[in-house]
Amino acid sequence: MKTPKPLLALRMVFPLAASLIVLLLGEGIARGSLSADVFASFIFPHIGAYLLAWLLLFLVWLLLDWVFRCPPLSTLGMAVLGCAPCAVNFYTLQLRGEPFLPWDLTQVSEAAGVASAAGLKIQPSMVVTIIVVLVLMAGSFFLYRGRHKQRWLPRLAGSAATAAALCLLVFGVYLQPAVTQVLGITPDAWMQDRYYRYYGVITGFMTNLTNLEISKPEEYSQEAVDALLDNVDESQKFATSPLYSTSYSAVTPKDEQVKQPTIIYVMDESYWDVSELEQYGITFDTDVSKNLHALQQTSAYGRAYSPSFGGGTCDVEFEALTGYSVSFLPSGSKPYQQHVTKPMFAMPNYLKLKGYQTAAVHCFWAKYWSRDKAYPNLGFDDFISLEDMHDVTKVRKHYWTSGLVTDDSMADQIIQQYESMKSSSDKPIFLHAVTMQNHTNYNKDNYPDDERVKVLSHPAGLKPSTVGALEDFATGIRDADAMMGKLTEYFSQVDEPVILVFWGDHYNPIDSNYDVYTTTGYASDSSADPRLHQTTLLMWSNYSQQQVDLGTIAAYDISPVMMDIYGLEEPLYFQFLNRQLRVASRTNTRGTTMNLDGTTTQEPTEFQQRWCAEHWLLQYDLMFGRGYALQRMGLAGLSGVDTGK
Repeated sequence: MKTPKPLLALRMVFPLAASLIVLLLGEGIARGSLSADVFASFIFPHIGAYLLAWLLLFLVWLLLDWVFRCPPLSTLGMAVLGCAPCAVNFYTLQLRGEPFLPWDLTQVSEAAGVASAAGLKIQPSMVVTIIVVLVLMAGSFFLYRGRHKQRWLPRLAGSAATAAALCLLVFGVYLQPAVTQVLGITPDAWMQDRYYRYYGVITGFMTNLTNLEISKPEEYSQEAVDALLDNVDESQKFATSPLYSTSYSAVTPKDEQVKQPTIIYVMDESYWDVSELEQYGITFDTDVSKNLHALQQTSAYGRAYSPSFGGGTCDVEFEALTGYSVSFLPSGSKPYQQHVTKPMFAMPNYLKLKGYQTAAVHCFWAKYWSRDKAYPNLGFDDFISLEDMHDVTKVRKHYWTSGLVTDDSMADQIIQQYESMKSSSDKPIFLHAVTMQNHTNYNKDNYPDDERVKVLSHPAGLKPSTVGALEDFATGIRDADAMMGKLTEYFSQVDEPVILVFWGDHYNPIDSNYDVYTTTGYASDSSADPRLHQTTLLMWSNYSQQQVDLGTIAAYDISPVMMDIYGLEEPLYFQFLNRQLRVASRTNTRGTTMNLDGTTTQEPTEFQQRWCAEHWLLQYDLMFGRGYALQRMGLAGLSGVDTGK
C-alpha cells in the first residue's frame, strides 16, 4: 500500500521539527528560560552556531532511526543528547559559575559527590521539557506506525551515510577552528560562560574539544626565556626596597635570617572571615574569628585572589603550590587531571632540591581531583589521605552521609605528620594540608542547636533557610579559626623555626543563591564579582612578630610572597612574579586585573598585558615546553622534566 503524500511529508518534516524543538528546549533549560531578548541578543546574531547544533541533533535522530527503526527511541535518544548537557550546564553554572565543559567528563566522580551534597532541585523548564519530549515520542509512534519495514542492505547503507555525515560535521566543522570562525563562532576559551551564552551549549561544548591542546606562545624560544630571566636576574641587583617594608626580611640583616624553616601550608575549605558581615547588618552570638584577628597583629595578613567560586578547589591549590595561573589554561579545565601528568617545577619539587622532605595531608579520598597522581609530580614524597586516617571526628552529616573530617582533627593530623617527619629525618619539612569540614552545601541541620553559631540579627529579606545556612557556614569558620589557634599554639612552642601559611580556597553560594551577599550589600549576585574571589590569607611564623599588610595578592603569588617576606632563597621564576606584583598588578585572574592601588578592571593596560604575556611564556615553558627556565635557574636536576636535551 502506497503511503499518502501528506503522511510522507509529515514523516520527512518530523525529525527536523523535533530536533529544532529539542534544541530550543535545551537552551531554555541552560538559560532558565527563553525570552525574546535571548533570541534578539544571542540566538539570531549567532544563528550559524545554532544551525550547526540543529543539524547535529537531526543527524543523530536519523542515525538512530536507521539503526533501530523505532522513532520513539530515536526521539528519546536525540532529546537526551540535546537536553542532558544543558541541564548539567545549568547546575554547573549555579555551583561554580562555569558551564559544562568537555574536560568535566574526566571529573564524573567528583561532580557526582558535590551534586549529591548540593541539594539540586529540578527546574520548571526541565519539567516542561520532559512533558514535550513525551508528547514528541507519542507523536512519532502514531506518525510512523505502519511504516514499511526496511531491508537490511538499505538500512546498512543509510546508517553508514548518516554516520559519515555526522563524522564530517564533527571532525570537518566543529573541530576545525578555521571553519567555525567562517560561520561566525569566535574562540573565547577564557570567558566560557559568555561563549555558551553566544553560541549555545551544544556548539559551545563541541568546539571546546579543540581546547584540549594548549598552543604555545608565538614568541616561545630558548632565547626569549633566557632574555626574560636574565632581565629578572639583573634587576635584582638594583632592587632599592623590599616588597613589604615591615616584613621580616626587610628589618632583619641577611646574615641573621633563618635559611631553612619548616614550612606548613593549610588551605582551608571555603574559608573567609565571615565576621566581615558584621559591618553589613549581620550579628553572630560569638566571635567567629578571634584567633585570626589576634594573629593579624603579629603576622602578615591580607587576601588571596582565588580563580574559583563555588568549587574548583584544586585550581587554587595548584596556583599556590606552583606560581602558575590557571587563567592561562582553558576555563574549567582541571590542571591536576589534565596537565600535571609528569614531574614539573612546583614549590615542593623546588624545596626537595634544596634538601627538604615533603608531604601532603588531605582528609578526603586520595583520588579526588586525581591528587594521588598529581601530588607525586608536584614533588610530594608522602600523601596522607582519608584512607589513612583513623579515629578522626566527623560532622555535617545532613548532606554528607558519612560526614566530613573536622578541622580540629585535621590540626591533629598535621601535628602528627610533622612529628613523624621530624623524628624520621633531620631534613627541613614542607607540609601541605587541605581541609574539608566547611564544604558546601549549607543547612542548619548540619550541627545540633547547642553547637551551631547563631545569627542574632540580619537585614530584612533573608529567608529562614538562608539564615540557617549562614549559621552552618559560620560554625565552620569558627572551627577553622580554632584550628588556626591550635596550630599556632603548638608550633609556637617547638624548638625550630616554623612558617604557617593559612588561606581559603574560594567563596560559595550560601543556601541556593547569593542572597547573603546581595541582601547585606557585601557583594553582587555575580560569580565574577571581585569581592567574591578574595579569601582570607595569613602568614605566621614562630620567629617573627612583624605585622605586614599584604593587601590582595593572587593565589599564584602566595609562595613567592611568602619566600620574599621571610627572606628565603627564591627561584628566578618566583622573583619574576614578585616583580610583577611590585610594578604591574596585584593579580591578573580570569579576566580581572587588580591594579596596584587595589582597584579592579577588565581592561588591563598595555604594560600589564605585556607582563601577563611574559608570565604565560615562562609558565608554558615550565609546564608544557622544553624546560629552558629550569636550566637557567639551575634546576635541571628536577627528575622527569624535559630539559631540552
